[in-house]
Amino acid sequence: MTPVEVQQGDRPVILGLPHTGTFVPDEIHSRLNARGRELSDTDWHIHRLYDGLLPGVTTVRATFHRYVVDANRDPSGASLYPGQNTTGLVPLTDFDGAAIWADPPREADIAARREAFHTPYHAALQAEMERVRAIHGVAILYDCHSIRSVIPHLFEGLLPDFNIGTNSGTTCAPEIEAAVRGICAEATGYTQVLNGRFKGGWTTRHYGHPDQGFHAIQMELAQSTHLVDETAGWAYAPEKADRLRPHLSRILTTLADLAPKLKG
Repeated sequence: MTPVEVQQGDRPVILGLPHTGTFVPDEIHSRLNARGRELSDTDWHIHRLYDGLLPGVTTVRATFHRYVVDANRDPSGASLYPGQNTTGLVPLTDFDGAAIWADPPREADIAARREAFHTPYHAALQAEMERVRAIHGVAILYDCHSIRSVIPHLFEGLLPDFNIGTNSGTTCAPEIEAAVRGICAEATGYTQVLNGRFKGGWTTRHYGHPDQGFHAIQMELAQSTHLVDETAGWAYAPEKADRLRPHLSRILTTLADLAPKLKG
């Protein structure tokens, strides 16, 4: 299986989908323990949730699971959130802090997975950012994520529904940050936060260079917004999704409309 799927569009917005893939090669799958084989930390159904919301959008989707190697982590292995609980380039635990490997990966394994999966994904994403910027003068990366709304190992209490990350305003123009936050704030029945527990992963931080015409923003959705519940089975809830999708569509459309104003 190819490590990355790309659907090219002609709009200035690119959807990054680093965590929806569930492919685990057999030789890696056999080394996971029973808990790891549940693949519980997947961004379940996020590609379905965003499908069709913005005609002409470009998508770059990793097909491999984050337990193989995490496409949203620094390839050097540096922590995104020093001093806080998080998972690494190749996670050793799940989001609850429980071990996921019967035979943990060694340094050589990590290097091989980085080369086979992480590097091709980011080569494709970089190519699409450059292609889109060549067409429009700017490229806006909207990095799509989801996570359970209650994970005591990672954060206290209940996570807001919309978690917007711009690495404290450094990865995109202020107009982008304000527009996305404003739409989320106006979404009746939903909660939102800007640069809270999730400030944007390595992808957002790596590609977000507004001075060069590359803008990046991360959206971490609480899975309670679109799943039946947040336990094994991870079933998609169409009625919840149908309430959420218009807000996501408004975000993406607004970003596309903003693009011409960001040039130069």
